[in-house]
Amino acid sequence: MPRHVKTSRSYDSSARRRQAEANRQAILAAAHEHFLQYGYAATTVAAVARAAGVSTETVYKAFGPKRALVRALWERGLEGRQPVPAPERSDRLSATEQDPRTVLTGWGRLTTEVAPEAAPIILLIRDAAAQDPDMTTLLAEVEQQRRDRMRHNAERLAAQGWLKPGLELARAADILWTYSSPELYELLVLKSGWPLPAYGDFISSALAAALLDHDLR
Repeated sequence: MPRHVKTSRSYDSSARRRQAEANRQAILAAAHEHFLQYGYAATTVAAVARAAGVSTETVYKAFGPKRALVRALWERGLEGRQPVPAPERSDRLSATEQDPRTVLTGWGRLTTEVAPEAAPIILLIRDAAAQDPDMTTLLAEVEQQRRDRMRHNAERLAAQGWLKPGLELARAADILWTYSSPELYELLVLKSGWPLPAYGDFISSALAAALLDHDLR
């Protein structure tokens, strides 16, 4: 009898976890659609809950208030679409590859994976920050995270001796920060209609020209 009870409880616990994860994914999908279609101010937690087929209480329990939904979408976008998060794959690439052009090509491809998910959310945060203090705070965090990440990438290039002579680390980080910006994605992909492969090729080629020693391009 004790063994039977333990198995039942294990089954119930697993089922609850699966249902909770299914609810989370449904909520994120609904939030993504509503925020990008209607904007931050016009989207309510109740509307997201209805679209996801869950209660408002479930949304609050899973994520918290509306600003937490935006944060969760941003964080999900940064991870990319594969099981291994994009930042981890980026670091692995720069740690194992011996050709800087291969590294920058890989970073360009990662940008085409991450930008379609993360850039629209960052642009949403940027626009909402003009009116909402919570979004102003989140925007500052987003920008600092991007700055820190691009400096990290610049340091990895510098450690390999790949940066062009005279290029300061801070300037290299600025270049990486600019070419990975959501604004550039907005201009080229969302407004100009560039296909993602062309956008990725442009990023990697521009970074190689701006960062690498001429002999390494």
